[in-house]
This record gives sequence, C-alpha cells and structure tokens, in this order.
Amino acid sequence: MATSMSDSDVVIVELGGKKVLLVGGGEIASQRLGFLLEAGAHVTIVAPAPLHPLIQHRLESNGDQITWHDRQYNQNPDKDACKVGSYDMVFTAIDDAVLSRLICEKSRKARTPVNVADVPPECDFYFGAQVRRGPLQVMISTSGAGPKVSVMVRDLIRGVIPNNIEGVINGVGALRRELRERAPGVGGELSKKRMRWMINTCNQWDMEVMDRLEDETIREKLLTDGWEKGVVLGPKDVGVKRKSKSRAPSSTALAGTGGVLVGAAIGVLATLAYLRRN
Repeated sequence: MATSMSDSDVVIVELGGKKVLLVGGGEIASQRLGFLLEAGAHVTIVAPAPLHPLIQHRLESNGDQITWHDRQYNQNPDKDACKVGSYDMVFTAIDDAVLSRLICEKSRKARTPVNVADVPPECDFYFGAQVRRGPLQVMISTSGAGPKVSVMVRDLIRGVIPNNIEGVINGVGALRRELRERAPGVGGELSKKRMRWMINTCNQWDMEVMDRLEDETIREKLLTDGWEKGVVLGPKDVGVKRKSKSRAPSSTALAGTGGVLVGAAIGVLATLAYLRRN
C-alpha cells in the first residue's frame, strides 16, 4: 500500500553499476535515462522504435551502459523476458496506465523499488530538481506534488551557493582524510575527539576563505599546530586573510535563505527520496 507523501524521507542512493529497467522510449523516459546514466547505472530499455532523439543519442554515446530491446513490454509482466525482479530499480514512462500499474504491482511484490511517471501513489521514490557543483549535490523534492515548485526552489538555492563551493568541499575533504590518517579508527574516544575537532575547525573558518584548505601547507599547519597540540586554529592563525574582492555569497546569506526553503522539502546531498513502505 502506498504511503502518504508526508511519510517520505530523503536519502542518497548509490546507482553506480546498478541494473535498472526503463519501460518507455519517449520524452519522459529520455529525462530518466539522462539521470540514470549520469549516476553510473546500467539501463535496460524496453520500447519500440522510434525512440526519442535524446535516447537515440545516448545509445550512440553511452552504448556500454544501455541495453535496448526494440519491442513493447509484455502485457503480462510475468511473461516478459525482462522480469522486474531481476533489476535493482524499475521505471515506467508510458501512456498505458494499465500496464504501468501491473508493472508497479509486480515490482512491489518482487521488492524492487518502482517509479511510475506522473503517478505519485505508484512511486516508491521520486525525482527532484537538482543542483550539482562538483561533489555537492542538492536535491529538492515535493514528493511528486509540485515538480515546478521544486524547480523554482532549486533556482533560489543556486543563487546563494558560494562560487567557491567546490574548493571548500575539496579542501575540507582533504583535511578530514589526512586527519583520519593521523588518528585512524571508527568509534571510541579518539573517533569522537577527531569529529569534534573537525566540526570546531570548520566553525572557525568562514566559507569565503575555506577553499584555502586546498593548500597542503595550510592543512599541515592545522594538523601539526592544531590537532597535535589539542587546539583549534582559525584562518588568521595560519596567515589566511579574508578576500576583499569578488565576494561569493557567504554561509550567512545561505543560512538566511533557509527559512524560505525549509517548507519546500529540501534534501541536501541526495538524489532519490524513497517512501517508507508499510
């Protein structure tokens, strides 16, 4: 039984190498395909020719990720060679509502997550509007209720993300990785101490200059003169000055926009929102 939209949650789903069944070859299917290929999935498409031009282009440019069956999906899903239970995820993007419902029922029986385009009650997960900046992914979902609203909120978010966000994430990631090399382990007091130090260090650095953490010499100072001595160092402590020109939107500006965005079901670092099943 489908759950209400208020029961949805936002999670990250790793699709790299996953087997996905896509039934349909039109415009909506082409949009789904682009997302799936970008995520690294292997997609089996069941749809008769002619395909949407974008799908045809993908077949030529991403042929190693796509298997195409030039035919209609069987009206009895149990008799189709591409059985829903053989895949990690199933999508339908066809005009045949009866067949879509049957595929949905069979997928749920096989415990395979399914998405029926434009029919929220027959979706175990939804697509959302996304912002991607290197390693940063922001997904905005209205649980299928108002896709256009997701796009509008996405544009608001895009306008306040700092221009240097990729450098910020790469720098913090490198510092965290090097800290783990000095203080390895998961769980225990050392792990908790390491986490507190990372949080406190990030709090000391304005996002405007946090991209300077990409500099190996600065990270070395933070670790040697900071972590090793049990103190937290800020930008001034390692000779980093605030930028005076071309300021990117600050973390304060981003936070100030948060009140407007919370009600729109923002999911950060996510690509799919799975509904909890009863």
